[in-house]
Formats: sequence, structure tokens, C-alpha cells
Amino acid sequence: MASEDVVERVEREHRPSPIDVHVGSRVRLRRTLLGMSQEKLGKALGLTFQQVQKYERGVNRIGASRLFDLSRVLDVPIGFFFDDMPPEMGGSQSNRRFGGFQEVQEGFEDDTLHRRETLELVRAYYRITDPSVRKRVFDLIKSLAPSE
Repeated sequence: MASEDVVERVEREHRPSPIDVHVGSRVRLRRTLLGMSQEKLGKALGLTFQQVQKYERGVNRIGASRLFDLSRVLDVPIGFFFDDMPPEMGGSQSNRRFGGFQEVQEGFEDDTLHRRETLELVRAYYRITDPSVRKRVFDLIKSLAPSE
């Protein structure tokens, strides 16, 4: 085996998996939408904020039991972490090939959700404690948007 092949194999082994990076980015997205710090999430999971950082960057792989805990703490179904996965990583079209009981779900537009103004808007919306006021704000925003 040539030394270049060995170097390439070692680099590939130390690079985070694209799936781990995607799942980590979904953890970060949800945590940010909730206005939760890495430290607060870590405390809820019994981890340090550095461990949460590694999960979010995809450096550390998230195991099944940890993914289950994350889904409970972040109040999302486990499938949320795999939403919007590109087809080359096994997402969207690839998932439809396999028969099963789960319905195909439409994902979110990631670029819109990662914008700072979107996150601030969602946080402000959920800080409105009166449900009737929150509903009126929701209706107002919908009325201002162009119809589909």
C-alpha cells in the first residue's frame, strides 16, 4: 500500500461523518430555536457544554440512547434530526425507496431557519404568554405575507 493511500485513509477516518455533522447541525438548530445555551442543554443531559459542542459539530457521534434523550429534552421526534438530509447522504428520495409505515414528511428550508432574524422572531413569538395574543400575532403575520 502506497504511503499516500495510508495518509488518505487516516484522514478519512478522522473526518466527521456527513451524517453526524447533519444530525449535530439539527441539534444546534433546535437548541437555538428554543433559546437554550449549550451549557443548559449539557446540564439537562448530564454533559459538559464542550461535549454538546462536539455533538453539534459532528466530531462526536450521537448514540441511540443519547439521541433519544436529546429528542425528549429538545421536545422533537427523533426523525427531526434526520430531516432535510441531502439525497447523497441517504435523505429524501432515498428514504422513499424503502417500504414502511412512516409517512414521508416535508422538511424545513434550512437556509431560512438558520437566519438570525428567523430565530429571533421564533423566540419572541414563543415568549408571548397569552395564547390569544400569540394567535393574533400569527394571524397578522399570515395576512401580511403574499398568498401562495
